[in-house]
Amino acid sequence: MTPTAPTEQLRWRRAVAGAVCAGALAVTLSACGGSEEPEVETNGVDELAPEEMERRAREAAAEAATVRLSGTVITGDSSYRLDVRLGNDGGVGEVSAGGATFEVLRVGEDLYIKADAAFWESGGIPEELESDPAEKLDGRYVRVAPEDPAYAELSGFTDKNTLLDGLLTLEGDRAVDEEHGEIDGVETVRVEGDGGAGGAMEVSLVGTPYPLRIERGGEAGELTMDDWGEEFSLNAPPEDDVVDYGDEMITEEE
Repeated sequence: MTPTAPTEQLRWRRAVAGAVCAGALAVTLSACGGSEEPEVETNGVDELAPEEMERRAREAAAEAATVRLSGTVITGDSSYRLDVRLGNDGGVGEVSAGGATFEVLRVGEDLYIKADAAFWESGGIPEELESDPAEKLDGRYVRVAPEDPAYAELSGFTDKNTLLDGLLTLEGDRAVDEEHGEIDGVETVRVEGDGGAGGAMEVSLVGTPYPLRIERGGEAGELTMDDWGEEFSLNAPPEDDVVDYGDEMITEEE
């Protein structure tokens, strides 16, 4: 072995060690001597006034084509549990109220609800259909006519703009929590109205400043919002699975 072999071997080992550290640095700074976490670059909304921060979040929500909304909404004596996907042309998902759960689907102007027999037996069946056994509606889509008084209420669960306009609202003087939060790994900044009594909104500090969580004032519910801008399927059910309100359906089913 030549006298230079140990030196060459040492250089090779150092070169390998340097390459390993360089590769690891791209993943984390906790190895190879670095112990500090890199600073995360935000979208800048944390540098805005609270009112402007809220405005930017509402604008981002209005401009998004789709969103998934889940959580609880309390209005008066009624409490609703929602898990719906909303788009500009309609929405689909589940709504729970009064211990009953049903699926709501709107494609354009066509609105449907779907539930099991237990739902219809609990009083969900329309007055026009009370002569029909609930089993005949079990698992089928019931088309809700636009002139039906229930249409406006039920379609509201699938109307993106209506829901967000009503939910993304704070009351009272706005203020920002100095401590940043985190939702599903995304850093957020919290805007509060009236110290939280008027509601609170968690806004994403990464990418588009979407609202990711809303706490409604007066303890009127809490909802999360995610999957902003993600496409989802929105198709009318097969006609064979659809029944209509009124005498026509009663005649067909008897």
